[in-house]
Amino acid sequence: MSGPRRGGKGTAPAALGLPAASALVIGSIIGTGVFALPSALAPYGPISLVAFGVVTLGALALALTFGALAKRSPASGGPYVYAREAFGEFAGFLNAWSYWITAWAGNAAIVVAWVGYVEVFVNTGHDKWFSVLLALVGLWIPAAINLTGVRNTGAFQVVTTVLKFVPLVFMATVGLLFIDPDNFGSFNASGQSALGAISAAGAIALFSYLGLEAASVVAGRVREPGRNVPRATVYGTLVCAVIYILGTLAVFGTVSHGELGGSTAPFTDAANNILGGAWAGDLVAVAAIVSGIGALNGWTMLCAEMPYAAARDGLFPRAFTRLRGDGDVPAFGIVASTVLASLITIFSYTRFQDVFTKIVLLSVLTAVIPYLFSAAAQLYWLLVRGGDRPDPRRLARDVTVAALALAFSYWSIQGSGYQTVYYGLFVLLLGVPVYIWLKRGQATEERAAATGTTTGAVPATDAVAATEPVTATGTVPATDSMAATEAVTAIEAVTGTEAVTGTEAVTGTGAEAAPASPDRAPETPPPASRPTLTPRTRRTGTLRRLYDPRRHD
Repeated sequence: MSGPRRGGKGTAPAALGLPAASALVIGSIIGTGVFALPSALAPYGPISLVAFGVVTLGALALALTFGALAKRSPASGGPYVYAREAFGEFAGFLNAWSYWITAWAGNAAIVVAWVGYVEVFVNTGHDKWFSVLLALVGLWIPAAINLTGVRNTGAFQVVTTVLKFVPLVFMATVGLLFIDPDNFGSFNASGQSALGAISAAGAIALFSYLGLEAASVVAGRVREPGRNVPRATVYGTLVCAVIYILGTLAVFGTVSHGELGGSTAPFTDAANNILGGAWAGDLVAVAAIVSGIGALNGWTMLCAEMPYAAARDGLFPRAFTRLRGDGDVPAFGIVASTVLASLITIFSYTRFQDVFTKIVLLSVLTAVIPYLFSAAAQLYWLLVRGGDRPDPRRLARDVTVAALALAFSYWSIQGSGYQTVYYGLFVLLLGVPVYIWLKRGQATEERAAATGTTTGAVPATDAVAATEPVTATGTVPATDSMAATEAVTAIEAVTGTEAVTGTEAVTGTGAEAAPASPDRAPETPPPASRPTLTPRTRRTGTLRRLYDPRRHD
């Protein structure tokens, strides 16, 4: 099951510049989630705005951390690559597995919110199965766009990012002028303690920032990734933070608390209250629909890129490495992830009352795990591998930012709730049998390659094994010969005796080859296919097998 071991670097051409990479970050962060978020936060009251502020600081710490990691490892895979390089293959696999779940489950949450805005125009009665049909259409349109190639995906992302900013900027500027304090309601409407309400609301608010790592996940497709990926990550997160906080504040202040909790399109309701009539809300709904398609377009790309990078390293099923067309599109990953998103969407519509919130919390938990490992990887490189850097102030700054990102990740897990953590941990641990299956496949292939029948040139290690036939003209590979020679030289230095190499014992050309004696009839040489073994050749063969580089992979 192993693939080329190239650190997650893809073979696809780098087609994304800084504008497209920034649009991918902004487009992945700002989806339909932000358009539905005020309704999800309404049960907690205005205290959720405090939670939003805390989450924003944590998101900025994560963005800075991802930017620093992208400079060190500018390869596709993002959190997967960082965890694997710092903590080994199993940690890398768990991150790839968890992030992959985040991507397709997050698409299900995005499309649920997207349907809410589509139903401003159609299915206004909210028939369940009609809603499911709309959701499936919303999932498969971006999948079709991604299958046409990364250039088309990037261009579509830029267009939708520009269009989605219109209602958000309007609400974050003009909307602030129409705030009515009476609409806010009770500061803490949750009935919990202030800390509990902030933690619970923060876990939901974090969903709005999922995608800040998008540029690092597709770094292999970005031109000059060491320079452009960090800039796109930090700048994109800052822009989204300003829009988010001001826009959510305006919605809280222009829609009454009671109305907001039951709204499926809160930004539409806010626009209608500000400008009067339905036309303003309809324009906002159109922008939200475009925004949702753009977010689904970016996340569908991420659904395929992370497992593609892991599969190239043998840490995800090989099917995810299949590329299609001139643009090297990871078609299997796109289709498989969209199928899973479709299934969980159907399941959620038939089982959950609060569909959006349930899927959001699961997506947040599975996303926070890669975030946590990425922050830990940054601390590992700073304190274990880079603690001797000459600039102590820069080291202290980077360690502080990474520690804040790590603490924020733990806090987000705690705020997700017991039920979400239970389901999230269960889904995460489902990856353990998959990892065992992958490693078993690798071991089987390696054993088959090691014990396969060889023809022509035969390594000396096989010639002296005394159990397999060899040819008389077998040659020794350079790597095996050098390793064995170094080992024999070391024995000679210790024992003071001359060791005979396995090749000399087979060919009879060594320094200790016995001269012919006139008083003694020559012995019949053994067949070339069955070399004579002496204690020294057995010992030398053992050394060769011990120092065979293939046995130390």
